[in-house]
Amino acid sequence: MSVTRKAVSDAERLVVKVGSSALTTAGSGLDVERLNALVDAVAGRIGRGSQLVLVSSGAIGAGLAPLALGKRPRDLATQQAAASVGQLQLAHAYAESFGRYSLTVGQVLLTSDDVVRRAHYRNAQRTFSRLLALGAVPVVNENDTVATEEIRFGDNDRLAALVAHLIGADALVLLSDVDGLYDGDPRDGATRRISEVADDADVRDITVGMSSSGLGTGGMVSKLAAARTAAAAGIPVLLAAAAEAASALTTAEVGTAFAAAGSRLSARRFWLGYAAGPTGRLQLDDGAVAAVVRRRRSLLAAGVTGVSGDFQAGDVVELVDPAQRVVARGVVAFDAGELPELIGRSSHELPPEQRREVVHADDLVPLHR
Repeated sequence: MSVTRKAVSDAERLVVKVGSSALTTAGSGLDVERLNALVDAVAGRIGRGSQLVLVSSGAIGAGLAPLALGKRPRDLATQQAAASVGQLQLAHAYAESFGRYSLTVGQVLLTSDDVVRRAHYRNAQRTFSRLLALGAVPVVNENDTVATEEIRFGDNDRLAALVAHLIGADALVLLSDVDGLYDGDPRDGATRRISEVADDADVRDITVGMSSSGLGTGGMVSKLAAARTAAAAGIPVLLAAAAEAASALTTAEVGTAFAAAGSRLSARRFWLGYAAGPTGRLQLDDGAVAAVVRRRRSLLAAGVTGVSGDFQAGDVVELVDPAQRVVARGVVAFDAGELPELIGRSSHELPPEQRREVVHADDLVPLHR
């Protein structure tokens, strides 16, 4: 067993995410038999002493059949209507299924505002902490009934990665309709499953696709992004098939394991790097990229080549390299209107009141993408 798989197997607190396609079908809605099989595996892990948060998709899929909708709707209003019906069915099914093990379920519905805004983030932390302390099983979903395009997570894989860090999880398990990460389309017989991902370089050139089930929103591309996010923040990840949940939550000898990269980020630095919504971009020259990413230095005006967006001092911005790839995020120390006349100039060329870092190293998080 690899170190990563042992870490997942031994985790005292973990997040498990399951997708819509593993719980629902377009024609029949919620598949109770599959949901019960998942709960069997989760309850078994809890019975062995672990604390577990379940991030579950499926609300919209569960609402299709009761509303006589043959497929996932495209418009937001109908998606929200389906979610409002399906969320009740999903919560009821989980409560009944976990009740077979005398486990109490607590429903937690989140929008991205709840992790983007620091005050909401801390409130969510306290809620999860208390639910787990009371022995409840938090079942999390995006609040699709009220979420809009501007505030939605986009997929529950990203939500699961954010929740894993938020609760201080020791591991993240992503359950899918595919049994791991492949180096191409798994329907192509020439591809191979990747068993271990040691670092981000192992998957940088992997091409993956979107969901083809018609029920979910992410597919492998969102699962890979979520796994990379969690691993980069110091959380080991296991990506496996939902049908193999029992093995994934015991020996962890299935699927693809993503090793945690370095030490765990603090809550603030994780929020800054992966949860906060950026309001603008700063373009950097090669020297500034090297200083920020490799040497973890502050960003100075001399290394900035361009500015975009409407932001104020104290907002979060993305830092991009000459090829327009996002290499870091940070809290900017100037308003957008102030920067154009400062960029490219050395500190000694600036007025004394403007001789400060554009983004201080303490407020900057390099991103390994």
